[in-house]
Formats: sequence, structure tokens, C-alpha cells
Amino acid sequence: MEALLALLFGVLLGVAVWLMLARSLPRVVLGLLMLGNAANLAILASGRVLGTVPPLIERGASAVAPGAANPLPQALVLTAIVIAFGLMAYILVLTWAAYSAYGTTDAEALREAEPPGLPAPSPEAAAAAEPAPEGAEARDDLRRAA
Repeated sequence: MEALLALLFGVLLGVAVWLMLARSLPRVVLGLLMLGNAANLAILASGRVLGTVPPLIERGASAVAPGAANPLPQALVLTAIVIAFGLMAYILVLTWAAYSAYGTTDAEALREAEPPGLPAPSPEAAAAAEPAPEGAEARDDLRRAA
């Protein structure tokens, strides 16, 4: 069983890397999801998959019975699944917003969203390269008038 899980881990990891090297943002998101699933599988496989005894500690014992599955990796994976779901929902909303704003999900085409002159060598140069927000001229005129 462990050999099958190791093979599945390798396949998931390979697919995740292949998808994350794509230019399309939805493919990168799917690759990140596959990478999370591969990590969950590795954590789950680390805690004896086929336990023959329930992981309960009997009275007077200081550890679980031999042959019991370790419940800690199962709890960690369950927590990781919930966190990954929230992260994927957030990333998909950001991808949809980028598509709505620029009409593409190609990572190279989205470089136009970056301000010109970035990355800058210093924070002052970065602040100077940022475009002025809308209404900044009106605020400056009000400050000069006051």
C-alpha cells in the first residue's frame, strides 16, 4: 500500500509542477491545488495507513496499541484541506478579477498591470514609479489653496 501511495505522490507532484510552469493562471491554480493534495498524501502516508487497531489508549497504558494508525497526520490533513479550500477560493476570485480587468489569464500579458519602472532599487524609487491614484491632482490643488 505504501508503494502505491508513493507512486501516487510522485504523479501528483509531477502534474503539479507541470501545471505550475504554465502561463495560464487557471493552470497555475490547479497546479497549486495538486501540490497541496500531494503534500496531504505524503503527510497521510507517514502515519500508518492501514491500522488494524483503533487508535485508542486503554486504561493504564501510556501509548496506543501496536498496529494502530496514528491520528495526528489525519488531523493535520483535515486541517490542511480546509485551509487549502479557503486559499483556492481566494486565488480563484483574484484570477477572475484579473480576467475581468484585463481580458486574459496569460501571466506574460498581465505584466502590463505592473507600474512602469518596477522593481525599483530603493523604496523611494518605487514610490516615485507608482502611478498617482485617481483624484490625487484634486487633493493637491486643495492643499495648495488652503
